[in-house]
Amino acid sequence: MDPIEALREVAFWLERSRAETHRVKAYRRAADIVSDLTDAQRVLHAKANTWTNLPGIGPKTAKVISEAAAGGEPVYLTELKNQAAEIGTGGRELLAALRGDLHTHSDWSDGGSPIEEMMRRAATLGHEYCALTDHSPRLTVANGLSAERLRRQLDIIAELNAELAPFRILTGIEVDILDDGGLDQDADLLAELDIVVASVHSNLRADSDTMTRRMVYAIANPNVDVLGHCTGRLVEGGRGTRPESKFNAEVVFEACRRFGTAVEINSRPERRDPPRRLIEMALETGCHFSIDTDAHAPGQLDWQGYGCERAEACDVPADRVINTWAVDELLDWTRQPG
Repeated sequence: MDPIEALREVAFWLERSRAETHRVKAYRRAADIVSDLTDAQRVLHAKANTWTNLPGIGPKTAKVISEAAAGGEPVYLTELKNQAAEIGTGGRELLAALRGDLHTHSDWSDGGSPIEEMMRRAATLGHEYCALTDHSPRLTVANGLSAERLRRQLDIIAELNAELAPFRILTGIEVDILDDGGLDQDADLLAELDIVVASVHSNLRADSDTMTRRMVYAIANPNVDVLGHCTGRLVEGGRGTRPESKFNAEVVFEACRRFGTAVEINSRPERRDPPRRLIEMALETGCHFSIDTDAHAPGQLDWQGYGCERAEACDVPADRVINTWAVDELLDWTRQPG
């Protein structure tokens, strides 16, 4: 087994199991270090078993490298795979119907891995397509993309799509919903993208009327395809907890139905957004849904089962979930005027 692949596989399974970030980063850093070596240098380190002489490689990562270089699957990787629990056992039918993921991030904003690594993993998981939706410029804490950076990213996506076909990277953005309901990116550029996820990331404690108006204005924008993590809540995790934003859900979901904006069922364990009562309300209103990971690392791309389990518990039918559709059908839908 290639040592670089082995290290990245260990990182994937650690991320999938929600391990501490520093543990994951140790294996990704080791993979980067080995990838920077020449073939001759790798041979020398393998013969002398001097991997720990390299700055950034410790005994545990060195063991994975040496076992992979010897031709077998590292013991630690085998253990991680055997210990991995199935995700979303109650959502198997919906999970099997999904064709892609419409909300993911790379290291161009606040994700931890390059675009190519994220998308190759998405393809490995069986996706037919995956949208790259890095943040918009206002979210400086997440290194949001200016129009210029986003256009450079589109060029890279075009090159990768030529390599990865028939798998397809969908161009996209998670655009910040501004206080007045406007969108944090050039309208003409948004119109060029395959998928626009619009989310509230600021002033989450605004009163209900203010938040409702803000969300409805964004939903009515013809460039918006998906309303991301609509309540903004956090129910666990290192960032602590956060209550739901207040808004008139009946009005917001009726706007989603009327203007053809899907309600995201966010699969991140710390979000579980929206809660069950709101999924049921959106379903009764006649909304479409998008079950997304909001992945910020490759291992998190396997979290869709969490969202599928919550959707199936609310009897959401597969045909109301837009990322169960073939890519041409999906893009025909997103390109329709709101």
